[in-house]
Amino acid sequence: MNEYYNPKDLNRFGEIAKFQPELAKKFFDYYNAAVGGDGALTKREKALIALAVSHAKQCPYCIDAYTTACLESGADPDQMTEAIHVAAAMEAGMLLVHGVQMHNKLKHLGAL
Repeated sequence: MNEYYNPKDLNRFGEIAKFQPELAKKFFDYYNAAVGGDGALTKREKALIALAVSHAKQCPYCIDAYTTACLESGADPDQMTEAIHVAAAMEAGMLLVHGVQMHNKLKHLGAL
């Protein structure tokens, strides 16, 4: 094995059903219901959200899959890039807001 991430492995995702097919079926049913076609969100909106989450969670398989899904659903590169910037801003904000915890601890320790 030459590399950890092999883009061809994305096509093997169905193999997760090999040892627990009933659990895999439940997952795929849920996944397809949540991510599939239009609902309250359009397929394009769902693909953009998934692309942003893929970047935030740093999943190369998902980045590949949802880059394609975004294009197929009508998103353009500007929208896709903005979606990952939204994810990056959210990640930064979530990290920074935890600074309040540090302030609380500093106050408790008498350092503030």
